[in-house]
Amino acid sequence: MLCRLTFTLFLVVSLSFPISALASQIDEDQAGAWYMYFFNKDFSHSRFGFQGDIQYRNWDMGGDLEQLLVRGGLTYRPEKLPGKYTLGVANITSGQFGRSDRTTSETRIYQEALIPQQLGSRVFLRHRIRFEQRWVENQDFRTRLRYGLFADVPLNQPTLTEGAWYLAFYNELFVNGERDIGGGRQVDFYDRNRFYTALGYKLSDRGQIQVGYMQQHTEAVNKGQFQISFHQAF
Repeated sequence: MLCRLTFTLFLVVSLSFPISALASQIDEDQAGAWYMYFFNKDFSHSRFGFQGDIQYRNWDMGGDLEQLLVRGGLTYRPEKLPGKYTLGVANITSGQFGRSDRTTSETRIYQEALIPQQLGSRVFLRHRIRFEQRWVENQDFRTRLRYGLFADVPLNQPTLTEGAWYLAFYNELFVNGERDIGGGRQVDFYDRNRFYTALGYKLSDRGQIQVGYMQQHTEAVNKGQFQISFHQAF
């Protein structure tokens, strides 16, 4: 009887243990590192194309896996509307902070609108709205909405052409569509916010590199990541 009561109490406590409490074990003072490759391709004589990215994210500078993300989608540029629109899918493998090798998997389907805007002669903006449908291992199905504002500012020439050094910034807000994730567990409506600043260089009209720093804030954790990204158009 005592064993059964103890097991029942353990089960109730485990299922009600908030996700934020797990996150509190993360060392916020230890900077992480994200290594990223982005690509896109516009099909010849067509308004359709393809884009994707591969991201290797670490809790530290390398070796302690935070996430391995692989994402790709079909793009479309309407004739009478500005911007590019994407329907895509992603697979994410997430690791735990520290020595644990335990991982969880996630599959996402997403829809995205990327709308350009220019301020003056040297500030190039992009508004990105992304809606995600998420199947996370051992959690109920849920959705998430993201809005990102991106800005590129060339430094040594007026446009973002070959040889341009530029500053890159973005801020992205994430909000959850559902709070209940199963088993009596909940997530916050406010999921996270990311602020990023970087120095970029245009290697060519089809390639560029950025080196920067991103601060990610959730209700439980406020942690920084160094980022190196390569962007390529085919």
